[in-house]
Amino acid sequence: MKKLINLLVFILIVSLNGWAQEVTEWNGCDRYDFQFKGRDAIVVVPKHAAKGNPWIWRPAFFNAFPSVDKALLEKGFHVVYYDVTHCYGNPRAVALGTDFYNYMKDSYGLSSKVTLEGFSRGGLYALNWAAKNTDKIACIYIDAPVCNVFSWPGRKNAELWNDLLKEWDLTDEEMNSFKGNPIDNLEPLAKAGIPIISVCGDADKVVPFKENMDVVRSRYLALGGPVEVIIKPGVDHHPHSLENPEPVVNFILRHQPEYEKYLHYNVRGSLQNSFVKFEKERKARVAFLGGSITEMNGWKNMIEKQLQQRFPYTDFEFVEAGIGSTGTTPGSFRLQNDVLSKGKIDLLFVEAAVNDHTNYFTPLEQVRGMEGEVRHALLSNPEMDIVMLHFIYDPFIPMVAKKQQPDVVLNHERVANHYLIPSVNLVQEIGERMQDGEFTWEQFGGTHPLPFGHKFYAAAINHLFDTMWKGITPDMPVVAHEIPAQPLDAYSYFAGDFIDLKEAKLDKGWKYVPSWRADNTYEKRKGFVDVPMLEATRPGDKLTLGFTGKAIGIFCTPGPTAGILEYSIDGAPFKKLDTFTEWSKYLYIPWVYMLETELDDTTHKLVLRISKDKNPASLGTECQIRNFVVNR
Repeated sequence: MKKLINLLVFILIVSLNGWAQEVTEWNGCDRYDFQFKGRDAIVVVPKHAAKGNPWIWRPAFFNAFPSVDKALLEKGFHVVYYDVTHCYGNPRAVALGTDFYNYMKDSYGLSSKVTLEGFSRGGLYALNWAAKNTDKIACIYIDAPVCNVFSWPGRKNAELWNDLLKEWDLTDEEMNSFKGNPIDNLEPLAKAGIPIISVCGDADKVVPFKENMDVVRSRYLALGGPVEVIIKPGVDHHPHSLENPEPVVNFILRHQPEYEKYLHYNVRGSLQNSFVKFEKERKARVAFLGGSITEMNGWKNMIEKQLQQRFPYTDFEFVEAGIGSTGTTPGSFRLQNDVLSKGKIDLLFVEAAVNDHTNYFTPLEQVRGMEGEVRHALLSNPEMDIVMLHFIYDPFIPMVAKKQQPDVVLNHERVANHYLIPSVNLVQEIGERMQDGEFTWEQFGGTHPLPFGHKFYAAAINHLFDTMWKGITPDMPVVAHEIPAQPLDAYSYFAGDFIDLKEAKLDKGWKYVPSWRADNTYEKRKGFVDVPMLEATRPGDKLTLGFTGKAIGIFCTPGPTAGILEYSIDGAPFKKLDTFTEWSKYLYIPWVYMLETELDDTTHKLVLRISKDKNPASLGTECQIRNFVVNR
């Protein structure tokens, strides 16, 4: 019904104005060709218009390399063309384009924020029109664009150069003071924060990349504007676009006004250091610490690719430290080994809302774990930028519906507030989008999202980058973050580390297994098989460990045969710990059990043994320890 109304409205408009010439089909949708003020125009109407009536407008070369247009048409965009191909972005054509924009917006009800698409000389027009109409732009996609008329057409091409002089009504001598080049008119766009994405071949001989888009990129960044460039190695001017248009389409989608209404992120502190290091030093290390949502192929991989688009000349090293089922307590103790030991980290992502909640960590532990990660990271490198993420899973959905924030998110946010760490609340965003019918939980993919769902995670992070990097320029200094003198909790795990297994004294039964793997088909986690373990299997098996620190625990992998432990510190009465979890019946789950967390910061002695008691659901009395954990 909505499509029918759109078609009838458009037919009526063009008929009343006498502009309709023909109605045909383009990629399965109705295409309307008409004249507007003496120039060819085309509107392709999607089968189902997206909310807000978004549109993409080409000023040149309709249907040339249209992979992006086709993809957006399927997503409900109107595909629009207004022919100013041979006007070289002159003021008269810019004025005509503004009249056409107003007509499309006011008479046909398209969005007030248009996406501009400029191929080759169409890029010249797109950038010139945008510079005069910054309030009308959602984003800009330019492909092998002309950004400098002295590069193309240039005086070497007499026919095209004379055509340019004619369209601009200038003499060759007057061109020596020419003011119409996009490379010289980027400031209005940068001030407005207009996002630009470009696709270019680095072997372009027609519109050389180094003389055109590369100049735009460097100057736009210097002005604090957001720009991404996808460079195609060894590619000439043709073919334009990408065989898989997804990177460009995702960029365009996330910058539409209707999309941005659902974003929930908190801007705190600064991400200036990472931007400057990425662009100025052009060598960077980015780390991702979290659970299975971080470990899987998804948002993390998308952010890696998108950082490379933003900083195409930067040599990135990515430290991927996601381990399924682990939250902030394990994260705080493995941070040194899994992340900081890899070298100086410039940007760190942390997430744990799902696992801290589903693994029943108390509010106290949620703060101690997250503060352990954040404070330890900053103490190791005060210049490190950190972004905190909150992902969604089933129990959070009804909370959002009741306009409640999960307690775990609020507890992690306490840490973010204390250390001025920016955060992205995907719980809120995804919950609201589902409430409004944008997609279902099944379409999103559930706790471990489908690629469709991960795109929302990546898009929100990119919006945070756009906001916090706006106005940041490569010549700014790298400044150490201020670290609060006092932690939120003196017993937070910010001095967390591993103790080598070989430091334990194996008094009875326990054995050191250089490469442990259970001889069964139960599920196991990467990093917890074919690695050294301490293993005990019988009641009475005992070990002792001397250590120095405020807290001690074990990083183990309690599976179907997980037993009950008995432990004593410094000769105190033995306490019991049942290591069998609700997941152990089918999984050797990575788990940190903290034995004591508020000790004096001195030397201590731990005695650990297997109890003769047994959990009825367990198949044995075993324990496998991957690491001892200590808060020094």
